[in-house]
Amino acid sequence: MTYDLTKFDLGDMLNCSLRLRETAAGAPSLEASALRICRFLYDELHGPDIARACPLVRCYKTHPFGALDPELQAFASRVLGDEPPRPSMKCLTLMATVGQSAAWNSRHLSRGHRVIPLPSPEIVQKAPMISQLFKELGVELSAILQSSPEVVKELAGKRHGVFHVEHALGSPYIPAQEDFVVRYGIKSVLGFGGVLFTGDLFAVILFSTVHVPASTAERFRTLALDVKSAFSRFNEANVFNQTLLSTAGAARAQ
Repeated sequence: MTYDLTKFDLGDMLNCSLRLRETAAGAPSLEASALRICRFLYDELHGPDIARACPLVRCYKTHPFGALDPELQAFASRVLGDEPPRPSMKCLTLMATVGQSAAWNSRHLSRGHRVIPLPSPEIVQKAPMISQLFKELGVELSAILQSSPEVVKELAGKRHGVFHVEHALGSPYIPAQEDFVVRYGIKSVLGFGGVLFTGDLFAVILFSTVHVPASTAERFRTLALDVKSAFSRFNEANVFNQTLLSTAGAARAQ
């Protein structure tokens, strides 16, 4: 069964929710679970006249800089420039990506979006898409970036939602207008996510070549809870898939 993003009704939502939970079940790491979810949505979401509605589906999660592997730390440091990273600094980290381009099918191949450092609320506010993502998911930037144990507990219990840009063309919230939006015919962007028990934010983002109405976007709020449930099984020790890391490292060494 596939789902038409232009008219994603209640029955579609309930069926998709069940299948999404089944898809994510049994994954050995959060990264593997995220990849299964992205692949499912890439394959199953369509439009009235096209086989796939989303040329790109991605999943992100905030992660402390100090817990990233050395390669991702180096990537984040290059993005920061002269500002020294703090071990506790949150980084919006690409966990999984699936798309029509070969480079969109491995997080290791992403040239500019593997890690997005979030050094302070003031700096994040200068990145319109990221700041709007936090806002529409109902999360204060300061709560995620400088959270206390009490705030983490409150956030993890209540915060989930959707990020919706109904008209991507010309939107200040979607960068790379010419190179991405125009080139690939992106009409709408839909994200859904929330906050895990660790206090980290996660988001699945769909870039669609069909118009996604507000009624469809709202139904993905339920799917955010399904993804949150899938990701909540994992602790910090099994966020990343070590097999994938080793394979990617060996490939680069050749």
